[in-house]
Amino acid sequence: MPIKIKDSLPAQKTLESENIFVMTEYRAMHQDIRPLHVLVLNLMPTKIETETQLLRKLSNTPLQVDVEFLQTASYQPRHVEPSHLDTFYQVFDEIKDRTFDGMIITGAPLDYTAFEDVDYWPELCEIMKWSRTHVHCTLHMCWGVYAGLYYHYGIDKVDLPKKLSGIYEHYILKKSSPLFRGFDDIFYAPQSRAMTVEREAVEKVPELELLAVSDLAGVTILKTRDSRQFFITCHPEYDSDTLAKEYFRDRDKGMEPSLPVNYFPDDDPAREPVVRWRSTGQLFYSNWLNYYVYQSTPYDVGKIRERSE
Repeated sequence: MPIKIKDSLPAQKTLESENIFVMTEYRAMHQDIRPLHVLVLNLMPTKIETETQLLRKLSNTPLQVDVEFLQTASYQPRHVEPSHLDTFYQVFDEIKDRTFDGMIITGAPLDYTAFEDVDYWPELCEIMKWSRTHVHCTLHMCWGVYAGLYYHYGIDKVDLPKKLSGIYEHYILKKSSPLFRGFDDIFYAPQSRAMTVEREAVEKVPELELLAVSDLAGVTILKTRDSRQFFITCHPEYDSDTLAKEYFRDRDKGMEPSLPVNYFPDDDPAREPVVRWRSTGQLFYSNWLNYYVYQSTPYDVGKIRERSE
């Protein structure tokens, strides 16, 4: 089954060229089945790239997924055309009275920035508070993980002395979890961040359950015990060249970045990376969407708020 997106979203042509089933609003109007309503709060400056990566992963399931995009009203991105935001994005005031089956809160390039110093932090706190009663299951990614853990559970991030970048081994702690159906015992995924949280801090919170870790990258995947919130610090949705683009960007700025580990063959940035995380990404998003959104959300999406209260 397809994902449903607005007509003419730039990601449509890219996804269709990759043989991914995309349904526009016009075509979906004639469908009688109830789609899942998933809201994406996209905090990344590279809006279109992030949209495409997430839609690619959400598309490969037997479910119809109605995806909508949310932007902050208190901060206007500088790296995307205003017309794109006007056409494809909403702000919180426009959706705050609605309920959603699922929500994704992306990362943001805010390394070494205190949460309270982020321009849109008060608005993000309002959205995260709202998500507890208006969203059945929320997935936090990368910086969104640390923001969510700090807001909901008081766990502060720990800044790393140097950016973590590369492809890392990760170990599953709870192999019986439906989230890991189809996973290998050790899975590979990109990491790109300069912050972490201490495992001990997570394990002290009774509401949280640690699901996957990495010897080098630390805490990787966790969730609440009621499965209403998920947190993933790695990036299984990344394209093959995402880390390369970040590396070359930082190098051209004179930042002297380290080579992403286990990424370029023989550590030669002139060579094309070999993808070892594509299946992990597909399984992760498909399993999250199926087992923790579709299988447990009420058919009447409006009842999410009743169940939360």
